[in-house]
Amino acid sequence: MGPSPWQLLVILVIIILIFGTKKLRNMGGDLGGAIRGFKKSMSEDDKKEDAKTEDDSDVIEGKSEGTTKASQAEETPRDKSHS
Repeated sequence: MGPSPWQLLVILVIIILIFGTKKLRNMGGDLGGAIRGFKKSMSEDDKKEDAKTEDDSDVIEGKSEGTTKASQAEETPRDKSHS
């Protein structure tokens, strides 16, 4: 059995008397800011992992910008020399 609504109300009143409403409001704001920061860092980590995965797949497929530019640079002089 869980606590009844009356017991929860008494506990809430005691907490308000001990800490006061202003301090509870500040604590709630701090807790909310911490949760927002945690969610933001988790979403940034996901974006970094996605970008890293895309970069890795480009390198494996030979679509990396550096590889493409190097290939184009090698092909251009070779084509001109055979003409």
